[in-house]
Amino acid sequence: MRRPILLLSLLALPLAGCASAPDGGPDGTSGAASGRTSDATPDGRTDGGEPSAGKRWQPAPGTDWQWQLSGRLDTAVDVPVYDIDGFDHTAATVAGLHDDGRKVICYLSTGAWEDWRPDAEKFPRSVIGEDNGWKGERWLDIRALDVLEPLMAARLDMCRAKGFDAVEPDNMDGYKNSTGFPVKAADQLRYNRLIAGLAHERGLSVGLKNDLGQIPELVGDFDFAVNEQCAQYDECEELTPFIAAGKAVFHVEYELPTSEFCADSRRRKLSSLLKKYELGAWREAC
Repeated sequence: MRRPILLLSLLALPLAGCASAPDGGPDGTSGAASGRTSDATPDGRTDGGEPSAGKRWQPAPGTDWQWQLSGRLDTAVDVPVYDIDGFDHTAATVAGLHDDGRKVICYLSTGAWEDWRPDAEKFPRSVIGEDNGWKGERWLDIRALDVLEPLMAARLDMCRAKGFDAVEPDNMDGYKNSTGFPVKAADQLRYNRLIAGLAHERGLSVGLKNDLGQIPELVGDFDFAVNEQCAQYDECEELTPFIAAGKAVFHVEYELPTSEFCADSRRRKLSSLLKKYELGAWREAC
């Protein structure tokens, strides 16, 4: 899961000059290097604009990216991959990013309930657990596959219908947190594989979010990884199986200056950014 914001107003992020983008709207420029694919087609898509089954996008280690989940979307960052909120953005936005040569990842919370989402009322109270540290969010009982599978399938259908190339399912490590339910590691493995399978059935690539302890079991089920703060918590070595498998690790830090993690990130072939906790447009890339 995303690390909870603690004393955000007191955070001062030292900045070591790499490449940055200001918070705010586009500046009128566009264009990016084309994203990598693992198949012979130029973009892994059908003529209808949806990812084609069996031709999923496979981002390679070191692929540059932008992660923006709040504020007006800045489409001018010159990178081949954008990770944006699946609910908040339209098919037209995704198509525009594709026109600029970008691959686009659909951010979803699959392990926590969010009270502002348009489908929030479809989740029965029985599967909604403890607060996960973010306003309006509560852990889900991921053991309840009969309840959650159709709800998550509908969300992934939305990602596919909007033309996304991949999905970033968040809050995929509830078994290591106080969810309000007796969730075990085996339950988490089962649920994470379910989400990966649902994505793959729809032609979407899928990333493993955090859940470092289960990487050895799950690296074969996921197409890339998304990690927060592995440098700060001395955990980046645990992401090596993804890099060894030729799969990108999209990584962010919030509290360390780039001077403290970029050299190691480059050595490990991580796709590393410094971001602010609110995940607006601002970034510094390694």
